[in-house]
Amino acid sequence: MIRVSVYYPTTEGASFDHDYYRDTHVPMARDAWGLADALIEKGINGPYVAAVHVTFDSMDALGEAMGSEKSAAVIDDVANFTTISPIMQISEIVE
Repeated sequence: MIRVSVYYPTTEGASFDHDYYRDTHVPMARDAWGLADALIEKGINGPYVAAVHVTFDSMDALGEAMGSEKSAAVIDDVANFTTISPIMQISEIVE
């Protein structure tokens, strides 16, 4: 199982629309990549204002999702809710 985490670091002067992220962007990503679920975090105290975690069955499944026609729209949509450059972590779930 592969977990993809996208973090949005706290950045002075940056904006982040949590409502848009939760209500529009993450559902768009779930639809585009055929995801059953997404865990959304709103930072309270720490280095990130937000994060999302999703899982794929394999690296092949992740590659297929990222190569889909709808991926470009998901990536282009980032500008609609934040001025922060996201950080992506890809991990293998081992337990």
